[in-house]
Amino acid sequence: MTVSRLVARPLLSSIFLVGPITSYKNAEAVAKTAEPVTGPLVKAAQKAGLPVEHDPVTLVRINAVAQVLGALGLITGKFPRLSAALLAGTLVPTTLAGHRFWDEPDPASKKQQQVQFAKNLSLLGGLIIAAGDTDGKPGLAWRAGRAAKDARREAKQLALSARREAKLAKAKVA
Repeated sequence: MTVSRLVARPLLSSIFLVGPITSYKNAEAVAKTAEPVTGPLVKAAQKAGLPVEHDPVTLVRINAVAQVLGALGLITGKFPRLSAALLAGTLVPTTLAGHRFWDEPDPASKKQQQVQFAKNLSLLGGLIIAAGDTDGKPGLAWRAGRAAKDARREAKQLALSARREAKLAKAKVA
């Protein structure tokens, strides 16, 4: 692991330890803010046939636990790409629920929420980069493409070898 990854991953993760712990402890209050987002998401998931919890307090707590686990995974380097993707996935509803600047009537609060919304978009960008970071190793897509290329080459070699064997067998019979 490079020094930049060693430093950047914990720094990127730090916000996902502080905020979620506070949200978990104050889940009832946070759930009131989250309701405009959790309600439509739950309805859409249930309409799609997914068994989803509908209690906003429980959803806030699940989100908080997922963020802490993702942060710990990213900090320790255990499944960093999966951890970054998990954090990115939890950040979207968190941002939509927690920083609804478009609903703020007070100009000062609206500006503050816009700043927090933009901060979360920046975090999302960093998490997307971290989720795609293969740490200098070939990614899954490259490895799959390489395996397919190797399989095609091997199949051509086997077909050529089979044709040669068939010619030799035909020559021996004749």
